[in-house]
Amino acid sequence: MDDIVKQAMAKWPHVPDCYGWLGLDARGNWYMRDDRVQVLGAFDSGMPGSKGSQLLHDKLIAFIGRNYSADAFGQWFFQNGPQRVYVELQATPLIWRVQDDFSVRDHIGRTAHVQACVLDEWGHLYLQTDTGFGLVHTQDMALAADAVERGLWQPQEVARQQLSVRYGYVNSPQFHQKR
Repeated sequence: MDDIVKQAMAKWPHVPDCYGWLGLDARGNWYMRDDRVQVLGAFDSGMPGSKGSQLLHDKLIAFIGRNYSADAFGQWFFQNGPQRVYVELQATPLIWRVQDDFSVRDHIGRTAHVQACVLDEWGHLYLQTDTGFGLVHTQDMALAADAVERGLWQPQEVARQQLSVRYGYVNSPQFHQKR
């Protein structure tokens, strides 16, 4: 976490949390979701326009990445100064990019060590690593298939609906907050 963020948290400890305004899609892209967009539907609903506006500013994306974490309930957030901005997930909290040597990096660029491999009924491949759970990026499925064929990863079948509970993350903190 950035020092400036830690300082802001100490200076203003009681800033309310923010829900619904930031989303992470299945390809590791960040989206800003204002009030108008949120009315169109949930981030993962597939409704036209419900994702919001993709963030493209490199420094903002890097700042979000450095300050991206999970709380004790498995809700992922971006600590924006003193305010916690909870993230709506289209798929999982991390999106894995597979490298030519079969090492992996998350959508933020952090390296990790694969501990387990999971396959859902739709053919989506996920990795549990020493830094967390995430979906393998669609562009890296050929490399992932090579890792499986070489015996580096042994996929275990898990129903898609069980993933968030089994691996301890919340897809929609906004929905979770309303319950």
